[in-house]
Amino acid sequence: MYIPDLQAAQNPDGGWSVGPGGACTEATALAALALAASDGSHESYGKAVRWLRALQRPDGGWPPMPQIAHSTWVTSLVLLIPPDHIGREEHRRGVEWLLRIRGEETSLATRMNQFLHGLPTPKEERHEGWPWIPGAAAWVSPTATAMLALRKAAHVPGVAERLEEGRQFLLDRRCADGGWNHGSVRALGIEAESYPETTGLALLALHGTPAAQLTRSYAAAAKHIENCRSNEGSVWLQLALLAHGMALPPTSPKACRDSRDASLHLLAEAAKKGRSVFL
Repeated sequence: MYIPDLQAAQNPDGGWSVGPGGACTEATALAALALAASDGSHESYGKAVRWLRALQRPDGGWPPMPQIAHSTWVTSLVLLIPPDHIGREEHRRGVEWLLRIRGEETSLATRMNQFLHGLPTPKEERHEGWPWIPGAAAWVSPTATAMLALRKAAHVPGVAERLEEGRQFLLDRRCADGGWNHGSVRALGIEAESYPETTGLALLALHGTPAAQLTRSYAAAAKHIENCRSNEGSVWLQLALLAHGMALPPTSPKACRDSRDASLHLLAEAAKKGRSVFL
């Protein structure tokens, strides 16, 4: 799919849909980023940004769809749009929302409960990540997207500390092969397998981490990209390897199921030309 195809899939209200139910924030933010990575002058880009700006909630975050009242992890995707486009005040409030959100397992109440019951803190719960929704446990993907967004606001007080916490969170959540799955490194005593999508996304978020700390992760990403059959997994792996200055192995084209897949594909193609919106 090319930019004209993506534009043709835009809803009249300015958003993009994934299946039935109207436009959603994730698809619209990714489409806007894909348009921006081309030249950003499309009329459809302006319509998308206005749709997203109008959706911001009073707490500073963004919901997954207009029908939902609560802000979630999709806030990170919107904050990848330049502040001058989404609005500097809107961007500031969104960053503040992200800085307030953390996984419930590292909350003061949870840690006090562990202390009072004499329970040790598991290694993977030592550092603060981000949850899909407020009040839930932290997971790999929302932590990675939050880090990508906050890197765009590195000058804001408190951001550097949260980025380092997120970095340590991801390093602690690596599977045995050096990649990542969605959450814990093991379940019921069994080592968890890593996945292409989460491995690529986490490795992209760790851009800037010394290469010596990521040797196993590079190997996992290279193995995944050879065997990956999904567009989403292939794209995040390509974006990650490019961000770390690594050559991409030959990959076969993957089918784009919807506008979300198409946007990710276009973002990878832009990154290959040195126009990554994530760096």
